[in-house]
Amino acid sequence: MALELRQQLKLTQQLIMTPQLQMAIKLLQLSRLELLDTIHQELEENPALEEVQETQQDERTTDRSESVEKAEAAAGEEVDNKEVTIEEKLSEDIDWSNYLDEYNSVGRTSFETENRDAPRYEAFISKKESLHDHLIWQLAMSFPAEFEQELGSLIIGNLNKDGYLDVPLEDLVAISGESPNKVQDALELIQSFDPVGVAARNLGECLLIQARHLKIDTPLITAIIENHMNHLENKNYKAISRALKVKFDEIVEAVNVIRSLEPRPGREFSDETPQYIVPDIYVYKVEDDFVIMLNDDGMPKLRVNALYKKSLHQKEKLPGEAETYIQDKMRSAAWLIKSIHQRQKTIYKVMDSILRFQRPFFEKGIAHLKPMVLRDVAQDIDMHESTISRVTTNKYAYTPQGIFELKYFFNSSIRKGHGGEIASASVQQKIKDIIANENPRKPYSDDKIAKLLKEADIKIARRTVAKYREILGVLPSNKRKQI
Repeated sequence: MALELRQQLKLTQQLIMTPQLQMAIKLLQLSRLELLDTIHQELEENPALEEVQETQQDERTTDRSESVEKAEAAAGEEVDNKEVTIEEKLSEDIDWSNYLDEYNSVGRTSFETENRDAPRYEAFISKKESLHDHLIWQLAMSFPAEFEQELGSLIIGNLNKDGYLDVPLEDLVAISGESPNKVQDALELIQSFDPVGVAARNLGECLLIQARHLKIDTPLITAIIENHMNHLENKNYKAISRALKVKFDEIVEAVNVIRSLEPRPGREFSDETPQYIVPDIYVYKVEDDFVIMLNDDGMPKLRVNALYKKSLHQKEKLPGEAETYIQDKMRSAAWLIKSIHQRQKTIYKVMDSILRFQRPFFEKGIAHLKPMVLRDVAQDIDMHESTISRVTTNKYAYTPQGIFELKYFFNSSIRKGHGGEIASASVQQKIKDIIANENPRKPYSDDKIAKLLKEADIKIARRTVAKYREILGVLPSNKRKQI
């Protein structure tokens, strides 16, 4: 059998991700802040893309109105108008010496002098002091020896954000090359700094340092911190009372004193800034209906640069590379603008579908949230489930019930005892309400909560209650108990 080469035409169909589709998918799953960063980056890199400045139109309108007014004024002027002259007469009784002294005083300096002698702008900027800077300043003010300065800086540099020393003392001895006694002395020096309890190696040492500083380190409090931290954490005060052979009331009093101490000394110097959520869409109730509005505040309005458009339609053709470059940039700009509009349109359609499915929630609250999956919305607006998933990720909606992520409206269902279904988010809210109304001295166990839900026609297992309680960030009953 001979081998030979042949050319053969074959017509096939296949799906190809075009650059335009790739950009649309990418923009669809971005959050609002990520979208703004992408737009600003594209504005910097693509010269064919520009932001529409609203003030330009306002200025043109203002200039046009001013020109019309001038024209009307010129047309209305009479030729024989009498010229108006203003005669300025200076009073002869002005005290020029006082006048010059006043305006040549120290308070009236020239612009150049003010610019040169004024404090720098950075001096007025508020900056929160970090824990590291605060401790380094105290170390410098203690006027230590050179080796103490180095050891103190080494210890401060190994503190975590809560103020605890993460590195064992042996490692500090090996790194510094100093004796263990000198390292221990330096550690004790840092532990005497503010905030009280800083540079502790564990929670017990942190609490003991604070107790000694406040002079409340009684034998009972010291014994509880040193030997019974596990019982203290689990609120097993009876075990502490039996072990120390002390009355239960005295243990409770000592525990209340310990609870007033700060377990994380570096908390006040935390540099974590709160992340504020900006909704992508607003849902307002107007009379008996709901109105959906997209949040366009701060979103740049884009357009293709007219100069580049004009350059491609000129009679004189540009060099090949320049023309190709301009066409690519204009195509990229047009794709971005179209993809942004498509993204906003898709978010609106998804929110409108959610509103139809979850209307009782928007009217009455979380307890009326219905079970819903991505497929329900996908079939309603004739889109794929993956598209709905991208749209609802990191997107937030402002509603009459609060601000929620779009993913919040999609949750599994739990069957009721006598038929029907309820959303898992509604069950979590019911668990939260039960715990909020419990007796703090006798909190409900997970099994008791499951029984209470069963009485409310919600059949749910104890382990499911425990899972939902952990999702809500609620402690178990033995740790919620208050004496």
